[in-house]
Amino acid sequence: MIVAGVMSGTSADGINVALVKVSGAGFNTRFELVAHYEYPYPAPVRRAVLAAMNAGRASVADLARLNFLLGELYASAVIATEKRFGMKVELVGCHGQTLYHQGEPAPCLGKRIAATWQTGEGAVIAARVGAPVVSDFRPADMAAGGKGAPLVPFLDYLIYRDARVGRIVQNLGGIANLTALPAGASPGQVIAFDTGPGNMVVDAVMERLYARPYDRDGRVAAKGQPLEAVLKVLLQHPFFQRKPPKAAGREEFGREFVADFLRRCGRARKQDVVATATALTARSIGEAVKKFVLLSSGAKARIHAGSYGTAKAVPLHRSSEYVISGGGAKNRTLVNMLRAQLEPLGLALRSSDEFGIPSVAKEAVAFALLAYETWHRRSSNIPAATGARRPAILGKISHG
Repeated sequence: MIVAGVMSGTSADGINVALVKVSGAGFNTRFELVAHYEYPYPAPVRRAVLAAMNAGRASVADLARLNFLLGELYASAVIATEKRFGMKVELVGCHGQTLYHQGEPAPCLGKRIAATWQTGEGAVIAARVGAPVVSDFRPADMAAGGKGAPLVPFLDYLIYRDARVGRIVQNLGGIANLTALPAGASPGQVIAFDTGPGNMVVDAVMERLYARPYDRDGRVAAKGQPLEAVLKVLLQHPFFQRKPPKAAGREEFGREFVADFLRRCGRARKQDVVATATALTARSIGEAVKKFVLLSSGAKARIHAGSYGTAKAVPLHRSSEYVISGGGAKNRTLVNMLRAQLEPLGLALRSSDEFGIPSVAKEAVAFALLAYETWHRRSSNIPAATGARRPAILGKISHG
């Protein structure tokens, strides 16, 4: 079956489409990435998306129109990819654009509610492409008591599990998230969670200080020095101290966080401010790996939801490889800072490209596989990663 995976991440820089040939079932699924292409958002669309994310106030009409507009853009991206590579897809898996993600319950009209919102109308995509579409993946996991994220560990388990080698797989998108796979791991032994900001803070700082959407190759950060006093305070953020499972978004590290970050940096050189934002990503990841993943003397097991909802202890473990993917993998300064954090822990840095999946295509591939599982009425969340009480069939289906 040829499945198109469509991803637009929290960086809101555009649309990634992966065409994937899939067969098999569950954790015995076999797949081949046959084509991949990226489509940047038009500048006015990106501005509208960023304005809508975690907005304190928003027009219902504008949000409804954005939902349908993004459906049209996702559909156009799939059709353009079909034409470019001379293929016809049989199914589409579209993550949609996250506007809000709150994995922890909060008070709402007398109840405590966790909520998420990925926009981009699946019915529009299905009608334009002429194939069924699976979209809105996260709510089913949350309805089962999970955080709704991360969901990519399903793909990570398929690609990176090894009988003898323990691996930590790190995605560097707008938000950074990792999947830890002990050697010979079963799905119930997977550790996965968001570590904090990936590119999100760096991109926002670049936009504010340089009117550029991102720090290409980390060139600006390479000319600066991190502000250690600022980093010391920011690394005390409650999210970094919270134990997994946990998920983050612009609610934690969006415009309010960036405004506070810039205030703390004061009149420092712009290059130093960008270097500090970059170091925040690297060091928060390093601390997460040390605190919540790697086995150390005196470390205790943590309690995770088992594969079928039963609580069980999952020990911290030893790993020897650290695999990076996502847009941040192109930022040489960030990668060098990560290397400085991880090599003392005995972790060899590798790229997802070495395993046959281009860094920028990985999440699109993941949602192609999740859609394939949903289409066949199979669950694809990993409760040990999301904290869900049980496996769940993810997403909603729109027929073309």
